[in-house]
Amino acid sequence: MKKVTAFVGTARKKSTHNAVRQFLENLRSHGDVEIEIVALSDYRLGICSGCKLCFVKGEEFCPQKDDRDVLIEKIAASDGVVLASPNYSFQVSAIMKIFLDRLGFIFHRPRFFGKTYTSIVAQGIYGGSKIERYLDFVGNGLGFNTVKGTCFTALEPMTDKEKQKIDGALAKQSGRFYERLMKPGYPRPMLLKLMAFRMSRTSMGLELDDNSRDYRHYKDKGWFESDYYYSVRLGVLKKLAGGLFDSIAKRIAKNRKR
Repeated sequence: MKKVTAFVGTARKKSTHNAVRQFLENLRSHGDVEIEIVALSDYRLGICSGCKLCFVKGEEFCPQKDDRDVLIEKIAASDGVVLASPNYSFQVSAIMKIFLDRLGFIFHRPRFFGKTYTSIVAQGIYGGSKIERYLDFVGNGLGFNTVKGTCFTALEPMTDKEKQKIDGALAKQSGRFYERLMKPGYPRPMLLKLMAFRMSRTSMGLELDDNSRDYRHYKDKGWFESDYYYSVRLGVLKKLAGGLFDSIAKRIAKNRKR
């Protein structure tokens, strides 16, 4: 059985929450899936102070003593993850942004490989598509296998036509998500993901040392020598592209030292 957990960035059990529940119920109609909805507002999340201790020394040195690790454990115990937020002031909700800021060190040291991810955004009028693209970008940065998210407009009261449109979009998204969920978890990386890995690892290798937790993490994982974050066979073109990305990162690092 697969476990899918949705993290919802609103305390209101209205449009966003209802869409998440519908998405998860759609998933269960495809196969044997265990589901959980996590309202971020039910957890204590402190505001990141930007001290960078998580980058330099390690996340365990963070001065915030909140429920961050409880939520990370929920992600780690899941095969699939959904991030859902309403459009508040043309961005994710405050509690969702606080949560993502508390995961900042994982963007430096991705860990959620093999897990399937998607996003859901509810908007009133405009701007939600950019938020959906942002959340999808976040999923890639954290290491997930990302399935394109959905943004929908939910005006109140909702017409039957609007409801049918939302139902259709969520049905298609849940189908795509389930298909990815059932596939092998460690696919060959797309070119953009390969570029992000090779340039970041090469930059860290040249600009950091054992005093940095990021550097030690990459060293311990063997990422300074590997083709990608996890063992995968790259084709000839991607091997060549990887070498090119390494060269570009070296050139950038050299120019910064001038």
